[in-house]
Amino acid sequence: MTNEANDIFKQARQGSVAAIIQVLNEKLADSGVRTRAIFADGVLQLLCEGVTLEQLDQIPLVERIRQILEAIAPRNIRRVNINSRIVREQQLLWLEEISRDPVKQVLWSEEIVLKKPSLLKQWSDDWSDRSAEQAKSDVTRASVVKPRLSKHREQSQFRRGVIGGAIVSCLLLAGGWFFYNRFGTSTANDLQAEMKPTSAQSNTAPQTTNSATSPSPVVSSTSSSSVDAFVEAVRLAESTSTTSQSAKSSAEWLSLAAQWQKASDLMATVSSTDNRYKTAQDRVATYRKNSEVSLEVARRNQNSATTEAPQTPAGQL
Repeated sequence: MTNEANDIFKQARQGSVAAIIQVLNEKLADSGVRTRAIFADGVLQLLCEGVTLEQLDQIPLVERIRQILEAIAPRNIRRVNINSRIVREQQLLWLEEISRDPVKQVLWSEEIVLKKPSLLKQWSDDWSDRSAEQAKSDVTRASVVKPRLSKHREQSQFRRGVIGGAIVSCLLLAGGWFFYNRFGTSTANDLQAEMKPTSAQSNTAPQTTNSATSPSPVVSSTSSSSVDAFVEAVRLAESTSTTSQSAKSSAEWLSLAAQWQKASDLMATVSSTDNRYKTAQDRVATYRKNSEVSLEVARRNQNSATTEAPQTPAGQL
């Protein structure tokens, strides 16, 4: 879990809107505030929803969000517009609703500018990211190289065992011929009787030597790291949201609908024992709604070839 949290935090620092939302929701979970966000026109549009007015008290909530975002220090994000409202049924086009009628749609709205991190902190964060990537690369390389070395060592031992067994066999055969020539043909029958057990021993010696000196190969396998369904769903949703900005044809919108449904299905596999379960269930419904909207756009394009397809907001996760 620590590695996953570090990975999400690193994605948020690199400017991933989905990761920023996840970090904010985890930090604000104790206050009962849920967030959604869209990055548009160089401004991070943030929507905070709560059940009661006390949860959405403007001054403490704005200050807490500022502290969280400045701790993340997301790249290329300095301006943040914070909107708040009482929680309501999911709206895919919430930013358009707020822009069209901000008085009725939000309790309050405030734009903040995040402090730019110092050069020392930027250098420290970059160095930490590079160190983490290098450590992960080293572990992966070691997991591949070590089994290869082990297999090579076992093959070398096996070859040495075979060669040793062959040498012992040759020595036993040479000894038998020496005794035969030494005592002559007059005792050939006796020698043959004596050599029978010797020959039997010489025939079994290589096998015994081989089994004793050559260890059975050990099959090494490396287990692949389990895929985190939550992280994969977030990445797929972010990619699909970006692609939707340039979609025009019915085929493209049908493909987007399939991608949103796939992201929803991935979120649905998150275990109920996972501390992100509530977030996952919320996004299951959100991604399914995105899929339905994309299907509706595809139908409109098929019914009216001359009408330009409407665009869904990019990055609503």
